Amino acid sequence: MLKFHAVVLGAGLMGRLLACALARRGHRVEVFDAGGPEAEHAAARVAAAMLAPLAESAVTELAVVLMGQHALARWPQLLAALERPVFFQQSGTLVLWHRQDAAEAERFAGQLARTNAALPSLPQARRIDAHAIAALEPALDHRFAQGLYLPEEGQLDNRELLAALAHQMQVLGVSVHWHSRRTPAEVDSGPDAWLFDCRGLGAQPQWNALRGVRGEVARVHAPGVSLSRPTRLVHPRYPLYIAPKPDGVFVIGATEIESDDLSPASVRSTLELLSAAYTVHPGFGEARIIELGVQLRPTLPDNLPALRMEGPRRMSINGLYRHGFMIAPAVLDAVLELVDHDHSPLAASLGLPVVR
Repeated sequence: MLKFHAVVLGAGLMGRLLACALARRGHRVEVFDAGGPEAEHAAARVAAAMLAPLAESAVTELAVVLMGQHALARWPQLLAALERPVFFQQSGTLVLWHRQDAAEAERFAGQLARTNAALPSLPQARRIDAHAIAALEPALDHRFAQGLYLPEEGQLDNRELLAALAHQMQVLGVSVHWHSRRTPAEVDSGPDAWLFDCRGLGAQPQWNALRGVRGEVARVHAPGVSLSRPTRLVHPRYPLYIAPKPDGVFVIGATEIESDDLSPASVRSTLELLSAAYTVHPGFGEARIIELGVQLRPTLPDNLPALRMEGPRRMSINGLYRHGFMIAPAVLDAVLELVDHDHSPLAASLGLPVVR
């Protein structure tokens, strides 16, 4: 394999994964990012990092589900290659609802059934009763009469992963320029170098179809709550999730607002998120709010990711929307195929658009 110089613009989740993958292949990799190692400007920092293709099929297209299924198998391999440990579990997703939302729950269950019919390789959603809920999550005993269990879905710790990838770039000799905002026109990479634009909404001037979808997420410390797997509450206005992280931390989210407003979280959104979490487990009433995070998810008109070839050895990677952690390994593998062969059978099989 011929070695080349690779320039990556943007060190969010996608930029860090790509930089590490290219460096492991022996390429000389240079990264420019507007922020610092903490990824304070990246949508990936404000996320629950759930790996739930079947659950997400209720709100997205089959292509994203396929990418999520591919990525769920790839994450253990990617994490094993990192020097620093990253919290990862694959204990499934629990879906619950209150009696008054039973009709919405039936709609949700029907969508999952259609997904299972279209993709028999996905583990089947299972209807469970109060006894089975208590067996999975003893803390929820006597709180819900019925639910759904989605086996083998997973999650990881987004901030541990971002830190581990930043460390790995250093170990692999990647030249990282933090607090160095660059556009493609401002990078003198040379005609034989590859340029990868992974800037998310930072690429909006060059990809004007991009828009931001505002998401608000609460991180709380609730040592009195013992949930062992991501729990989703069927809600008529927005899908609520509670994702347990190490040391009694929970990520509760998320709102979806068509807005590019990055101001602090609203009182209304905060009340809705935390009140809904309280109805799942009253222990959240004594939780301590660590952070109310707000970020914009980079989104294309069809809400699907895309790879765009801007010219020879010039690629833009964008539009991962709310599914970044769930689909990033699939996008990464497709990018690497394009680099090697100028086409990607994987992208074609997963329905990942490659625009030329």
